[in-house]
Amino acid sequence: MTTTTRAQPHVAEIALPDFGMPDVEPLLPADLYAERLERLRSAMDARGYDHLVVWGDREHSANLAYLSGFDPRFEEALLVVGPTGDPALLVGNECEGMAGAAPLPMRVVMFQDFSLPGQPRDVSAPLRSILLDEGIRSGGRVGLVGWKAFESRETIELPSFLVDELRRAVGASGLVESATDLLIDPATGLRVVNEPVQLAAFEWAACQTSSGVRRVLTGLAPGMTERECARLLAWSGTPLSCHLMLTAGPRARLGLLSPGDRPMERGDAFTIAYGVWGALCCRAGFVVEDAAELEEGTRDYVERLVAPYFAAVAEWYGALHVGQSGGELQRIVDRHLSDPFFGVRLNPGHQLHLDEWVNSPIFPGSSVELRSGTALQCDIIPATGTPYFTTNIEDGVALADEALRAELAAAYPGAWERIQARRRFMADQLGIDLHPDVLPLSNLAGHLPPFLLRPDRAMTVA
Repeated sequence: MTTTTRAQPHVAEIALPDFGMPDVEPLLPADLYAERLERLRSAMDARGYDHLVVWGDREHSANLAYLSGFDPRFEEALLVVGPTGDPALLVGNECEGMAGAAPLPMRVVMFQDFSLPGQPRDVSAPLRSILLDEGIRSGGRVGLVGWKAFESRETIELPSFLVDELRRAVGASGLVESATDLLIDPATGLRVVNEPVQLAAFEWAACQTSSGVRRVLTGLAPGMTERECARLLAWSGTPLSCHLMLTAGPRARLGLLSPGDRPMERGDAFTIAYGVWGALCCRAGFVVEDAAELEEGTRDYVERLVAPYFAAVAEWYGALHVGQSGGELQRIVDRHLSDPFFGVRLNPGHQLHLDEWVNSPIFPGSSVELRSGTALQCDIIPATGTPYFTTNIEDGVALADEALRAELAAAYPGAWERIQARRRFMADQLGIDLHPDVLPLSNLAGHLPPFLLRPDRAMTVA
């Protein structure tokens, strides 16, 4: 399905509705983790592994948390999954207690080499002994899950002391290889397809991030420092999926930086990205009321950059549906933004989960078909490297076939009502007609104001 536009992209006065907020965060039931573990064991068996070893640390905990509900704080951790029984969770000194909060039944094993530098290492057994106790021995076949999948399964990104010990344990007749693709392959990974409760949790998360960014967009003013502006997000302590990014002026052009104490000025470039587990929201533009306040030579900012960009985003949204190929989404963006001026170098969209970027089915020639239950980030990033700076509109959506939509509507009527209101807004006010499979999760729902001191004026093709 493609978007039928009734006008060229332009700026118009648009009243962004209050879509509402969920009262409480949907929590995943404990038995869901047991179901995920069994799905993992089926994938292990199909690949011929005796054991699967899942590694995580504070920055890369999504695979571990998806399977167990546990994410390590301060330290690393390792989940050893055998063919039957409760898996073993290896933790350091400071995660031993926290592991008890995990919903998946696990045997917690102290392995103090995961502890912070200088802490006691006097009670845990050597790694070789722990692996033997878990049944990993000569001739075994072990798959390792880190956080990246490479073309060759021989390429493993886990710490070498773990990989070396595993290879010694299985010996020359055994096998140790990467199996991260079992969870994050863009076509077949277990984390690519989400259960109804997980999608409801992602909608909750998207409400937090998008409502925070909305407060920033309606509250920022020249003279405020970046830190003062960041306080408008009202972060409630939900685990972040990436560092908070909020910058204005010269630093905004450097990307990925955190807020500082510089006061914002009229005419500044500005960018914000706020992500928690399951959602990220980003906007970028200029701290002005209209094009007349921009530097001479860039006052065609909307015509030169924002309008072609929004045209690409609108058609991208309109083409989404279950069964759509990633290659077609890539072709849409290439058709609008292939000029080197736009500087679109990363995948124009990717899969979303507890981590901000799981993988991407969107790349040139991709035959990967989008599946029901997938959460996607509209993430098309121009990096012009010019005085035009950038424009950016990042929000999450879910894809759901008729059966999954019925489940969501029945189990989470509040979320369903918000999703339907967002769909109507995007169609009626923004001119973006969505396939029934497409469920917008964000309370900013495609809203892109290029002039940030006028958040009531946004891009539309209506």
